[in-house]
Amino acid sequence: MMKNKRVFVSGCYDLLHSGHVAFFKEASQFGDLYVGIGSDQTIEELKGRHTINSEQERLYMVKSVRHVTDAFINSGSGIMDFARELTEINPDYFVVNEDGYSPAKKKMCDELGIELKVLERIPDAGLPARSTTAIRSSDNCTLPYRIDLAGTWIDQPYVSKYHPGWAITLSLEPVIEYNERCGMSTSTRNAAKKIWPYTLPIEKPERLAEILFKFENDPGSEIISGAQDAIGICMPGLVRHYYDNAYWPKQFESVNDEDILSWLEDHLYMVLLWPRPYGLDLLKETSINTENVESLANASDRAWKAIQQKSLNEFAAAFLDSFHAQTRMFPAMVNNEVNQVIDSYRSQALAWKLAGAGGGGYLILLAEKPVKGAMKIKVRRKETGI
Repeated sequence: MMKNKRVFVSGCYDLLHSGHVAFFKEASQFGDLYVGIGSDQTIEELKGRHTINSEQERLYMVKSVRHVTDAFINSGSGIMDFARELTEINPDYFVVNEDGYSPAKKKMCDELGIELKVLERIPDAGLPARSTTAIRSSDNCTLPYRIDLAGTWIDQPYVSKYHPGWAITLSLEPVIEYNERCGMSTSTRNAAKKIWPYTLPIEKPERLAEILFKFENDPGSEIISGAQDAIGICMPGLVRHYYDNAYWPKQFESVNDEDILSWLEDHLYMVLLWPRPYGLDLLKETSINTENVESLANASDRAWKAIQQKSLNEFAAAFLDSFHAQTRMFPAMVNNEVNQVIDSYRSQALAWKLAGAGGGGYLILLAEKPVKGAMKIKVRRKETGI
C-alpha cells in the first residue's frame, strides 16, 4: 500500500476563520496535513501582543478541522519555531501563503529535501476573503505602518549636519500584522496606540506626526527616534521631508496622485527575513561624513524625481544608491546572511533595500513584475476632507 504524502503548515491561527480553513483545505490536497501552531510566548515576541485565544484553545480548534490530520504547538521560538517539528515529521511539502514565505524557510526546506509551495490567499467558493489582520482591525487598531524609500538616517542631526537632504516615506495600510523589530516602525506605532488606540483622528496629518514624535521622545532621552517614523505613520501617501541639522523637518512635500501610488504598489514587494538581533549596535562603527551623506541626499532627490516620472529604471538606480549610501555610513546594517538573501533576488529584482535600521527585518524589493514568494504592499491613501 502506497504511503500518503505528508504536508506541513505552520502559523498563529488566532481568531480561526474561513480563510484558515480554505488554506488547510487547499494544502491538504497535496497529502496528509500536519499543522504547527505558534505558542503564546512566540506570538507575543513576534507580534508584540497577546493572542485572543490561548494556545490550548487554538490547538483544539485546529485539530477539529476535518482537513487536518494532526496539530501541535511548535516547541521552538521566533519565525522558525517549527524547526524541530518539521525535521521530525519530514514532510514531502511545506505549504505557506505569500506573507508566510521567508528565505530562511526556503533554505531549511532545501537542506531537508522538502518542496516549499507558496499559495495565494484565495477564499473558498462564495465566501469573502478573510485574514486575521482584517478581522482584528474591524473594530480594533487600524493605525498605518510605513516604509522608507530613500534618505533613511538623514532625519538624525548627527547625519544631516554634514549635508541637508530629504527622507522619503510611504504610508502603508495594515493589511498584515508586521513583526516587531523588523524595520516597520512598530515601536513608534506602539507609541501611537497609547494616544489613539484604534485609528488616527481626523486632523491635519503633519500635526498628528508632530504630536506622535514629541510623545515618543521624552525630554532628555539619550536616543531620539527619528521623525520619519511618525511622519510615515501619520501622513498618508508618499511624503518627503527635508532635514538640516535638526530633528524636525523644515519642509514637507506630499504625493497623493492615484496613478503614482498605484504604480508604486505594482513594483514594490516585501520579503520577511528575521527580527533585528537584540544588542545590535549600529552606531558602534560608522562612516558618517560629508561625502557619504551627500550621496544619500542626492540619491533621495533622484528617487523623488524618478517616482514623479514613473521611470522604473531611474528609480531603481536611485533606490539602490540610497541603500548603498546608508550601508557605507552604517556597515552593521548588513551581514553575510542578509547579503546571501539579497543575492538570491538579484535575478528577479531591479533594486533592494532593508526596511528600517537593518540587521534583519524585511527586504524591500523594486521589481518590474511580481516576485515569487514576496508580498505586495497596500499604500494608505489620503483621507477625505484632510
